[in-house]
Amino acid sequence: MKKFLYTLTALVAAFLAIPVISSCMQSGAKNQKDDLSHHVIITYMTTGDRPTNGATEKMLKELNKILTEKVNAELQIFYIPWNDYLVNYNMCLSQLDGSVDLVGTASDWLDAWNNIKNGTFLGMSDEMVKKYAPKTYESVSAEHWEMCRMNGKLYMLPEDNYAQWINHGFIYRSDWAKEAGLSNGVHSWEELTSYLEYVAKSKPGIIPWNSDGGLDTYHPEGYIESKSDYVPLEGISTNLYFGVHRNNLTKVYSPFIEGNELVEYAKLMKRWNEIGVWPKDLAQSVHSKNREEFKVGKVALEEHHTQTWYTEVRPALQKNVPGADCEFFWFGEEAGNITAMTVTHGAMAVSAASPNPERALMVYDLLRNDPECYRLLNYGIEGVQYVLTGDGYRDTPPSYDPATQKITTNYWWGRNDNLEVRDKSGSWDKFEEKNAIYGKHKIDYPYPKIVWDISNIGPELAELNNVWGTYMGNICYGREDDVEAYVQEFRRACKKAGIEKVIAELQRQVDAANK
Repeated sequence: MKKFLYTLTALVAAFLAIPVISSCMQSGAKNQKDDLSHHVIITYMTTGDRPTNGATEKMLKELNKILTEKVNAELQIFYIPWNDYLVNYNMCLSQLDGSVDLVGTASDWLDAWNNIKNGTFLGMSDEMVKKYAPKTYESVSAEHWEMCRMNGKLYMLPEDNYAQWINHGFIYRSDWAKEAGLSNGVHSWEELTSYLEYVAKSKPGIIPWNSDGGLDTYHPEGYIESKSDYVPLEGISTNLYFGVHRNNLTKVYSPFIEGNELVEYAKLMKRWNEIGVWPKDLAQSVHSKNREEFKVGKVALEEHHTQTWYTEVRPALQKNVPGADCEFFWFGEEAGNITAMTVTHGAMAVSAASPNPERALMVYDLLRNDPECYRLLNYGIEGVQYVLTGDGYRDTPPSYDPATQKITTNYWWGRNDNLEVRDKSGSWDKFEEKNAIYGKHKIDYPYPKIVWDISNIGPELAELNNVWGTYMGNICYGREDDVEAYVQEFRRACKKAGIEKVIAELQRQVDAANK
C-alpha cells in the first residue's frame, strides 16, 4: 500500500459535511444517563473508505428506527480511510474528545493492547457488560473473556463466534494448472513455479501476476512458513520479522537472519523474475487491479486470504469466465503449518471518552444479537440489497446495482454465525473442505495476551523497518543477480540496526509471560 500521510485536520475536514460520518473533532451527545429517557447518538468508528453512493445512509435510517424504539439511540459511522489508516486511527482515538463511542479494534493489526495501555479504551467490569450487553456477555466463554482483560477489567468484546480464515496464500487457475500437468493442483512452491512457467509460455498476452510491486510483506514469510515451523509473533512489526518455532514456542528467533529459507526464497523469486511472472517495469503497474483482472481471466495469480478466495474471487471468476475455476495454495501447506487467529483479531471496544458508554453497549448488543439489526447492518435492506432464497441463502435482487446500492459498514467486530445468512454465490463447499484441512493442522496463537513493550527497542524497530524497505522489494521481485550475497548484505544491515537486541528484549518478555 502506498502511504500518504493525512493530517488530522484534513481527515476531519473531509467528512464534516457527511451525515453518516462523525468527525474526530465533533462533540458527541453529552447525556450520560442510561435510563433511556433521553435520545442519544452512538458513533461507531471503523477502518475503511467512506461510501459515497447514499445507500448506507438509507440503511441507517431503517436501522435507527429500530434502535430508537428499543434503546432510544441511533447509530452513525465514522470511517478511517485506508491511506495511512493506523496513524489516523490512533490519532483520532487519542483525542478523547467524546466524539467516538464504539471502536472497531484488533490485537494483531489495530494496536488494541497499546490503546488499552494508553487509556483510550474504557475498562469495564463484568457487571457492567452483563447488565448492558447481556446477550453478548452470556454468549462469550469465560476463556474468551480472559483474552480481553487487562488488570481484571474487560476492554474488548471479541468476535469469537464467526468462522473465518484470513491466512494468506495464492489463488491460482486450477483449470490452467491441469493443462500444465498438475492434475492434483498446486501444493508446493515448486509446483506453483511450474504452473507460472506454463502460463508464461502458453498463454500469450497474460501476465501471470500483475503485481504492483508493493506486496512484499507476506510472501517471504509465507515461503518460510511453508518450509519450516515458523510462527510469527503479532503486534511487534508489520514486517513479521520475529517469531517462535512451532515445536518450541518459548524461543524467539528471526528466520530473516538465520536459516536457509530466506536464501532459497530469494533464489526462487529470481527465477520468477526470469520467467516473467510480473511486469518487467513494476513502476508501470502501481495502479494494478490484479484481483479484478483475475476475476475476468486476465491474470493467473492473486494473493490474499482464504476467505477472499471462496467468498469473492472464485464465484466472480466462474460467473465471468465460463468453464474457469480456481483453487487456493495456502502459505504453510507443505509443512502443515497454520496458526489460528486470536478471538481479538476483530473486537469492539468502547472509547474511554464516550459520553454514553452504557447506551453504546446496549446498541452493540443489538447489532450483534438482534436478527433484524444484524441483517440491516451487514446485508442492507431486504428487497434492495438482498433477498432470501427458498433454500436459506442470501442473493441479490435482479434490480441490484452495486454502484448505487452497495452498503459499506465494515462491521468486522461482532459478526455472529448464529445469525449469518450465507451468500448464495459463495463457494461454501470449498470453505468446508479447507476448514477441515486447517482444523487438522492448526495451533492456537501462543501469546494472545502479551502486550509487547517496545519502549527500549523503538529506535531499533524503526531502523529495521527501514532496512526492510531498502532490501526486501529487491529480494521479493528477484532484482539482484547474486541473491545469496544480497541476502547476506540484508542480514548484516539487520544486525547493524540492532535486531539481536530486539530479539533479546522480546525473549525477556516471553520468558516473563511463561513464568
